[in-house]
Amino acid sequence: MRIAVTVKSIGKRKNALSRIPVELAQTPQTLRELIEALVEWNIRGLVEKQQNISIVPYLTEGEVKERAENGKVGFGAVYNDTIPDVQKSLDTAIQAFEDGLYRVFISDEEAEALDIPFSLKDEDEVVLIRFTMLAGSLW
Repeated sequence: MRIAVTVKSIGKRKNALSRIPVELAQTPQTLRELIEALVEWNIRGLVEKQQNISIVPYLTEGEVKERAENGKVGFGAVYNDTIPDVQKSLDTAIQAFEDGLYRVFISDEEAEALDIPFSLKDEDEVVLIRFTMLAGSLW
């Protein structure tokens, strides 16, 4: 199953939204299964990135322009070479949703409950909105 995932952080200065095509092994039936599938997809991508280390990193002119538009120009190096604990990552993602740190929208409809079945089709758009925690005081 192929879906398009868009991630937006409220409070970011740049308003760039990028659609990321995600290939899922099976069709999730609930929001919990969708979150778990996205976490596993991200972990697989991180492990692949850790294993594909370039000896002499470089950026093309197009990559520099693209990354400048997103607000950060870098080589995308992964400095932490430890493999993440999948179960701990899944638990953290579910807990963050339950705590209201992000919201999930599937084809313009908000998914509010983790275990209520929903219909997800090929090429559906999934939008994750992360909320920014504010720090500071009035004084």
